[in-house]
Amino acid sequence: MTIPTADWEKVGDRFYRKIQLYTALFDQDLELDNYIVTGCSYAGAIALHRDETKLHSFRGPQASKSSIDIYSCAGKLIRRINWDKGSIKGLGWSEDERLIVVTADGTVRCYYDLQGDFTQFSLGNGAEEYGVTSCRFYGTGFVALLSNNHLISVAQYEEPRPRLLATPPEGAVHSWTLIPPSYTLSRSVEVLLNIAQTIHVVDSSESEDRLLDIGPFTHISVSPNGRFVALYTETGKAFVITSDFQNRLSEHNSKSRTPPKDVQWCGNDAVVVAWEDEVHVIGPNGAAVKYFYDGRVHLIADHDGVRLITNDACDFLHKVPEVTDEVFRFDTESPASILLDAVEQLENQSPKADDNIQLIRPNLVEAVDTCVKAAGHEFSIAWQKQLLKAASFGKSVLDIYNSDDFVDMCETLRVLNAVRYYEIGLPLSYEQYLRLTPEKLVRRLVNRQEYMLALRISVYLRLPTDHIYVHWASQKVRTSSEDEDTICHLIVKKLAGKRGISFEAIARAAHDEGRGRLATELLNHEPRAGKQVPLLLAMEEDEIALDKAIESGDSDLIFFVLLHLKEKLPLASFFRVINTRPVATALIESSAQSDDAELLKDLYYQDDRRIDGANVFTREALRQPGSKTATDKLVSASKLLSDSKDTSFELKAIQEASALLRTQEAFDRDSMETFTGLSVNETMFKLIRLGYANRAKKIQSDFKVPEKTAWWIRLRALVSKRDWNELEEWSKTRKSPIGWEPFFSLILSAGNPKLASVFIPKAAPSLQPGDTVGMYEKCGMRIKAAEEAVKVKDIESLDRLRSAAGVGTVEEREINRLKSELKS
Repeated sequence: MTIPTADWEKVGDRFYRKIQLYTALFDQDLELDNYIVTGCSYAGAIALHRDETKLHSFRGPQASKSSIDIYSCAGKLIRRINWDKGSIKGLGWSEDERLIVVTADGTVRCYYDLQGDFTQFSLGNGAEEYGVTSCRFYGTGFVALLSNNHLISVAQYEEPRPRLLATPPEGAVHSWTLIPPSYTLSRSVEVLLNIAQTIHVVDSSESEDRLLDIGPFTHISVSPNGRFVALYTETGKAFVITSDFQNRLSEHNSKSRTPPKDVQWCGNDAVVVAWEDEVHVIGPNGAAVKYFYDGRVHLIADHDGVRLITNDACDFLHKVPEVTDEVFRFDTESPASILLDAVEQLENQSPKADDNIQLIRPNLVEAVDTCVKAAGHEFSIAWQKQLLKAASFGKSVLDIYNSDDFVDMCETLRVLNAVRYYEIGLPLSYEQYLRLTPEKLVRRLVNRQEYMLALRISVYLRLPTDHIYVHWASQKVRTSSEDEDTICHLIVKKLAGKRGISFEAIARAAHDEGRGRLATELLNHEPRAGKQVPLLLAMEEDEIALDKAIESGDSDLIFFVLLHLKEKLPLASFFRVINTRPVATALIESSAQSDDAELLKDLYYQDDRRIDGANVFTREALRQPGSKTATDKLVSASKLLSDSKDTSFELKAIQEASALLRTQEAFDRDSMETFTGLSVNETMFKLIRLGYANRAKKIQSDFKVPEKTAWWIRLRALVSKRDWNELEEWSKTRKSPIGWEPFFSLILSAGNPKLASVFIPKAAPSLQPGDTVGMYEKCGMRIKAAEEAVKVKDIESLDRLRSAAGVGTVEEREINRLKSELKS
């Protein structure tokens, strides 16, 4: 094994190392110097686009076609996107590996899966008029600079809302960059613009001059943590200042009059300056180290280092982690380095191994932990094994040790080594892996269509796998040239028994590809109706969607389909669809009962349900404020019923209701009172109460009101108007169809006991013996009540009446007399 410290370089008081990740990346004829190269964070994909500002040799019409080529870090071509949409002014990546392309006219394309699928939006805000000159990107958004110095910010790609930042001053912009929102106090993106010799900080509300006098600057770069800014001047000096522009931390003079190609941060402690084939790493206090290459170098900054991309190699430059420094540095005697030496002695069967263990026994736990962590930061598999072997040896000596971190690191390194393999080309560092998370790593593998590795990692790390199968099946649908039955059978067979699979997503992919029949077949395997139905509607399989919704038993889902169909189809077609589905018809009927009478009438007419249709008109008539409109509604109801022999009763009732409305309309005009809307009984009651007895009799005759009902109505009406004279005359009638007791009860409750008593003798024949005692008593006629009690020989009632009369009253004496007569 090579010595780990062989490629370390000291920059100030810290060591940096350059690790060669891959070799022979690109074709030597590619002329990398003529390309814009941009890479995604977390060792993500690299996008290449020919620099339109540079001349290049002509290699035939096919080679001259513009394209954006997406490569892995190992130089494997993932996708070639042909480009004919105008001049590209911005090419960058989001943190979730979406490729963002911004054209001069402000059109933005967001390629979200590395396979050429994209969403598109426009910047607006004058971008088309003035044109985009350049862009700067961060994790979730970007900022575009227009030719008039205006800045347009897009904060997120899911719902892009481009908005102008504050207006900066006029003047040529020599260089610019941004500070992401997560590192600013305002939580809004801040843009650093170099105009003249100073820098202007522009955010959403203001543009502030930081009053520098050391510009102009060819490059400005912000550290990954947003706390420091690197400035490179035209005179070859590099400055590092705090991002609030209050403190100047270091200065370095490169003594080069040639402006560098790029300036990036290597972690948060050093700045990397790259010329054509030369790279300087500048640390605190101006300390620097140089690296030289045979060809053009492109820098891709990451959170903990910088990737160096050339035609021949992909290198990773970063600060040596503290644990690695502690284990490997030559002059260190840390417990971890002694433990590493001990395992080497053990392999050589030297007794010195035990001496080393005894030497560090008080710090053995710390040494084991350090070796485990150092293994994570190693790219060399041989040194990973050696460090883990040292940790395993150390913990075997310990009586008690929690091995969770050791086990986790072994799992992590297996994953990291698998994705670092050149055919995959994801050279994640341990720190990047922790930041990215395993779930997002699997998503990146899926986007590269590395399904087998994604599945193995997910199973190994106990992560869900359903989205991997769905993505595979969706791609199979998009790219396979086999017939639809074969594809469907293959997908269903592959996914059978897998939990959480969404066949709806696969079917949607088939629908988007124009494979409607395949989409329908796949949807049959989707167990959730709520997922099936929306896609079936989008595919215009309306009746299948309705049947699926009915099968689910979900009334909300059925309503959703029915509303969609009602808006889409002519009414007659809509009714034809639901008429053969009783559940759908019942739901439409129940819904229309309360808020859509017209739909209800059309439904009943289409279904030839005449009585139900007439009932709708009748209910509407009852709700009408005027008799004219109510009559019209009733006429419509009678027309529905007129052709049927089975509806004679209903037809007669409606005709009588119409006649009553016409009569009531006449009464309204004559009496200045409102009769419309009253029933026949209520109409008669009101007429009698108002003194129109003859009209009430005519209503009785016209509408065949039974005699008993008429007597009840007249009695209540006369009592209500307190027409005692009429009631007294009425008492002279010999017979009553309703009996005479109601007369007594109503008149008494109306407050006329004298008149009420007139009806007691008339009611007596139909009463039980002794009932008249109570009736006379209620009228306050105790002597009369006593006489009735004597007739039935009710001594108890006589005693009660005597007590109620009071001592010494005439009534008492008379009752006593009647009682004595009864005893004799």
